[in-house]
Amino acid sequence: MAAVFADLNVPGAPERKSLQSLLEAAAHLGYSTVAINHVIDFKEKKQEIVKPISPSELFPSLPIVQGKSKPIKIVTRLTLVVSDPSHCNVLRSTSTNIRLYDIIAVFPKTEKLFHVACTNLDVDLICINVTEKLPFYFRRPPVNMAIDRGVYFELLYTPAIKDSTMRRYTISNALSLMQICKGKNIIISSAAERPLELRGPYDVANLGLLFGLSESDAKAAISTNCRAVLLHGETRKTAFGVVYTKKTPRASEEEGVLPVCKKAKTEV
Repeated sequence: MAAVFADLNVPGAPERKSLQSLLEAAAHLGYSTVAINHVIDFKEKKQEIVKPISPSELFPSLPIVQGKSKPIKIVTRLTLVVSDPSHCNVLRSTSTNIRLYDIIAVFPKTEKLFHVACTNLDVDLICINVTEKLPFYFRRPPVNMAIDRGVYFELLYTPAIKDSTMRRYTISNALSLMQICKGKNIIISSAAERPLELRGPYDVANLGLLFGLSESDAKAAISTNCRAVLLHGETRKTAFGVVYTKKTPRASEEEGVLPVCKKAKTEV
């Protein structure tokens, strides 16, 4: 069976046309799934979590994926750039637009917040800084806990293509992470702002080898691991709904009936 490739980080451009051309280029390169990423940096004022963009707003009919004869699948992603523990509070709120996004990612700026993201935060992805020297070292316990929780780490490849200094940082930071996680739970995304910055899936897999991934892990980073991130997002949304809308009586467990949340875990 042919691999289904995904790019889970296409920035939500303010101009509709430029976003359309990015998605068309991704479909032409063979990506079956693309996530439109809305970034919130809490250091900037007046940051509001808006409702995610719907695919029907972008295209009357979605572009067809090269070699697949199926239209591209567009999902939504929210990335929170956190530099203070208080910034994480939004993840605990129940009434915001945050729950409408398919993927929730966090970009921790300090070691303490990286630890919190790995061990506690209800997210699907943790972004790794690739544009500058890391201000801290990766440690095995939090990284292993993130892997156990089904949380994935994201590396971007566009900065490595744009600039030789950033390429050094990207490779160096990626290799530091690989020493700890051994290639597990990694996805590689573009964050491309223009169609020219996008690369085909097999080129990206080759870049993954530079980042210290094995051939199979590099391919998984743009295919099966991306699918796992989307499934984690679906499970997170479902579990959230169960926690806040339904109380399962204890008696059901004694009668041999599994509660809804446990059913979800066994079925996934």
